[in-house]
This record gives sequence, structure tokens and C-alpha cells, in this order.
Amino acid sequence: MAEETIERESMEFDVVIVGAGPAGLCAAIRIKQLDEEKGTETSVVVVEKGSEVGAHILSGAVVDPKALNELIPDWKEQGCPLETEVTEESFLVMGPAGSLPLPVFAMPSMVKNHGCYIASMGNVCRWLAEKAEGMGVEIYPMMAASKYLKREDGSVSGVVVGEVGIGKDGEKKGSYEPGMELHGKYVLLGEGVRGSLSKEIIAEFGLDSESDPQKYGIGLKELWKVPDENFKPGYVQHTFGWPLDNDTGGGSWCYHFGDNYVSIGFVVHLNYKNPYLSPYQEFQRFKTHPDIAKMLEGGERVAYGSRAITEGGFQSIPKLTFPGGALIGCSAGFVNVPRIKGNHNAMKTGMMAAEAAWDALQGGRAGDELEAYTEKFYSSWVHDELKKVRNAKPLWTKYGTLLGGIALSGADLWLNQLTGGWSPFGTMRHDKTDAAATEPASKHKPIAYPKPDGTLTFDRLTNVSFSFTNHEEDQPAHLKLLDPSVPVDVNLPTYAGPSQRYCPAGVYEYVEEGGETKFQINAQNCVHCKTCDIKDPQQNIKWTVPEGGGGPNYPNM
Repeated sequence: MAEETIERESMEFDVVIVGAGPAGLCAAIRIKQLDEEKGTETSVVVVEKGSEVGAHILSGAVVDPKALNELIPDWKEQGCPLETEVTEESFLVMGPAGSLPLPVFAMPSMVKNHGCYIASMGNVCRWLAEKAEGMGVEIYPMMAASKYLKREDGSVSGVVVGEVGIGKDGEKKGSYEPGMELHGKYVLLGEGVRGSLSKEIIAEFGLDSESDPQKYGIGLKELWKVPDENFKPGYVQHTFGWPLDNDTGGGSWCYHFGDNYVSIGFVVHLNYKNPYLSPYQEFQRFKTHPDIAKMLEGGERVAYGSRAITEGGFQSIPKLTFPGGALIGCSAGFVNVPRIKGNHNAMKTGMMAAEAAWDALQGGRAGDELEAYTEKFYSSWVHDELKKVRNAKPLWTKYGTLLGGIALSGADLWLNQLTGGWSPFGTMRHDKTDAAATEPASKHKPIAYPKPDGTLTFDRLTNVSFSFTNHEEDQPAHLKLLDPSVPVDVNLPTYAGPSQRYCPAGVYEYVEEGGETKFQINAQNCVHCKTCDIKDPQQNIKWTVPEGGGGPNYPNM
């Protein structure tokens, strides 16, 4: 349908925020706090593509409360569900049958978890949304932002949300609704990792022209409920090593919190070379390690999910502002990889962008660049924190994840901590995208993964049912092939069809029909992890938003 044939109603706001994650919600709250302090009135709307706030939030999560302490100092008294303080932590090097603990006391303090809390970030976001709404913020779940709007001068002026009722054939159904235009003097994009609008805006305005390519990992998570004898409230465990080899970056987490819950997760860096590798299968194999199997024995898996993680860090942060708005949280990429944390940085960047937008509005401005946000970032503890850990990921990539890369990165972290940011390595670079890191299948051997037992390990489709994913079936696939011939003509013969393995939800498969091999997209399975948009070797898959409310419905994740 030609865009000019669609007429939509519109609403006007001072600030439009896309994404009800920690960055977007903290931005909204900060604007309203400034209103209360100064006696002003700023209209703020937050749109969220999930069925409710928190439905699409997936994180470990061990949360550093640093930003929350600044935003809401009495968050404990107000009932924020940061419920379990870290009491004990360990770091293990895993082998096939055993593990070697590393001395936590010898690690730099900036990677330790003292003073942090284990929580469901979905529940934290639900709590933040209640606070925001209580201050007058309008929050609209089930509203996918599918397009951004521009003024005549080219600045971003808002978004289109809530377009529904287009059938698989691309034609309007009887239930068609054109959606609504939300106009804002400023637009803050807090869509999370590889957000579809953020990706387009970064490309249109060249925001990444002076930064390294962004790097990513895929995080896979299961939530278990375990017996009392296996539960250690406040215990945090991280590992690296088996089942991944030295050339494949990644590791695991196990966090004990709440009512006998264990959050267990596995991360694979998406710059892996072997197209036969399956991150999902590596996660399932990891759980068969004696240490992990014993922890989960007698327990029950209650939820599953997956999400991409930004890993480029300091070197890969794009220009944060564009005419009419800014990137906040993981839309820009502020994850501290060696700390395995990003929520606190997402919160703080949302707060800084909010302050810049509020100041601009008081000056009668609209549609220009929020340069004060960039200035705030470069003088903030977020910048300083990411600068000190900037070489960890490149060192792992260059020297391997095991002792060489870990030892060098450990020494580099200590030097950065002691000197305030100096490193003998300077600032190492990320030289190529994760898609470009994928090598032809001819250079590798297929990997034989064990069959799931249905008790400790599970097949993908069974696990996807525990993400409570749902999409309206009669709608165009939100996963677009730029060239429909590439999966069969290029990716299958050259890379052995890697999408059928890197996807954690079984969305992509090759099927035989009438003697022909065809590429099938099961879009209804999609958990919105964005891995396909990142890892496809030809960058031929474009992830777009489905109808609002579609996707996972994560409980307590």
C-alpha cells in the first residue's frame, strides 16, 4: 500500500519514547521529576510492542542499583522488586567433567557483584511503569512502532503505531486499522538491541560512520524452580569454557533468587566462525555438565527465552543524537561485557537524554539535536565504566576465550582500574561485523549434539512454548528476505544453511517439496531475539515489527 493513500489520526506530545524497557521508563520518570521540581508540564508517551510492559524483557539479571539510586533513592521502601541481594559469587572454568574455580578475591572490584541484586527485569520494568503512570506518563502496550515520521527539514518528528489488519497477502482485511501518528518535539528510541527503527535511523543519519561495527551475543535463558536443598538465595555463578572451544566466545550464568528460582543462561558471542554451531544446542549441552545438572536436579523449568546482547562496548557506540531525537539504552549499546551488565547503563542514559530533552523544551526548541545528551554521556560514569573495559572483548576475540584471552583481559582490567583508563593495548578495534565472521561450511565439521531427554534438556519447539509466544497468523511475515533466492542458492551450499541453527526458536528451516528444496519461515515462533538480522552471512534477513502484542509473553524473566 502506498503510504500517501493512508490517512491516520494523530496525537501531539512533547516527548515520544519508543520502548518500555529500563531506558525508556527511566527517561519518562526523569522528565516528570523535573516537571515536579520546576513546576512545568511536559507531555510524555511511551509505546511498547509487547502485550504488556515487561512481556518482551529478558535479562539475567544481576542489577547494579547505581542508576536507580540516583533516580529513586528510596526504591526499597517503595517496593521495587530488586528482591535478592547478592551474597556469594563464583567464577568457574568449565571442562567436560569438572570445573576449576578462579579466585574472585583477585579480580578487579569493578567486575564483582557486591552490592548488586538478582531480579526479574520484566518485573522491575512493570514496577517502573507503575511509577511513571502515577506521575502522568501515558504508556501504551500492544503498540508496535512500525515507521518513523519526518518533518520537512528531515528531522524525526514521531512514529506510526498500531497498524493492524493486513493479511498474509498484503491486502487489508475487514479488521484493518491504519494506526496512529504520535508526533513529538523529540523522539527517544529505547527499543533495545537491534531495534528496527533504531537500525534504520542509524543508517539514514550515518550515526555509526565513526564507530567500530557493533558486536553482539545471543543470550538464551531458562527459569527453573528448584528444591530447597539445591537453592542458595543470593548465589551468583558465572562460567566460561566447555562446551565452547577456545575460538568461540561465550559463557554462562546461574543466579539464585526469589522463591527458589534459578535463572540459568548461556551466551554465545555471534562472531563465531563455524556455521554448524547451534547456540541453542550448546546451551542444552551445557546443562548436562555434572555441576549444572546437580544444581537443577529435581527442579522444573518454568520459562524460556532468548535475546541478542550488544557487546561492542566503548568502540562501537554510535553517535547518540539525530535531528529530532536520540538513542538510549541498548538501542545504542551500553552493555559492560566483562561485568555482564547493562541495565544500570541503560537507565542512566535514559535519564541523561531525558534531562537534555527537558532542558531543550524549556528553551522552546524542537526537532534539533540534543547535543547536551552527548556531553552528559562523555562526562558520565557510564562512559568511564565502558572505557575501562573496552579491550576485554577484543582480547578474547584475538587470543581466545580460555586462559590466554582471560589472563590478558584480567591484567588489562586491573591496569584500567588502577590508572583510571590507561591500557598498554591502547584501544583495540572491532574490525568486522558478526555476519562477516561466519566462515564457509567447507572449513568446518558438523557438530553432533545429543538428543534432549525432556527433563534436563529440551527440544527448541517445546522450549518455545515456555516463552508463551503468540502472533496473529494472518499477517505478513515480519521477517523479510531482501532476496528470496539467497537462502537456497547461497546460504545452503556455502554455509550449510546456518539460520536453521542460529535461530533459538526454530523459525527457519529447509523443507523438500516436489523434489525441490525450499526455505520456510515459521514467523509465529519468533521470540524477537534479532539474531537473524545480525548473523545472516549475506545480511539478507530484515527483522521488522509484527502487529502489536505479538511475540513472547515472558513471566518473571
